[in-house]
Amino acid sequence: MVRQIPPGTSESHGDTHTLRFAVPLPHPEERVWLALTTPGGLRGWLAEPEVLQSRLGGEVVLRRPTTRPPAEVSGTVTAWDVERVVEYTVEGYGRARFHLEPGGPEATVLRFVNEFRGTQDLRLERLADWHDHFLHLADFLDGRPADWASWSPERRQDLRDRYEARDFDAT
Repeated sequence: MVRQIPPGTSESHGDTHTLRFAVPLPHPEERVWLALTTPGGLRGWLAEPEVLQSRLGGEVVLRRPTTRPPAEVSGTVTAWDVERVVEYTVEGYGRARFHLEPGGPEATVLRFVNEFRGTQDLRLERLADWHDHFLHLADFLDGRPADWASWSPERRQDLRDRYEARDFDAT
């Protein structure tokens, strides 16, 4: 089952972009935290962690399994408040901040902010990429980790087209 994820928003000031998502997840904060901060969690929805030092100032190296050949990106853990906030600043992708809030009994709201520099086209690509990743996160938390071997770009391209057209009435 693919859960619906509310569309993200963005602000741009010159070539600096800020994306925001508020993702309701019917899972407790502890479980969402593990998906955001452990190798097994990240592998299930985002990327393959080659290095993940789970602490402020820790090193992060992620391998993106959807690129051919898989690309590696590296960065640093730039915020760490256990079971509440984790922020990764990654080369080429900017600052990605995940903030967990209670969303009701056994539920969490993931508030996400990504700040980066790039073109307007890259802004649309990143909105679609993160939306797609959050769909994978919802599936992972429901017990269905991403099958990167069968990944195809069609869903992400559809999301990108919808962000460009601002067409999320059917989401």
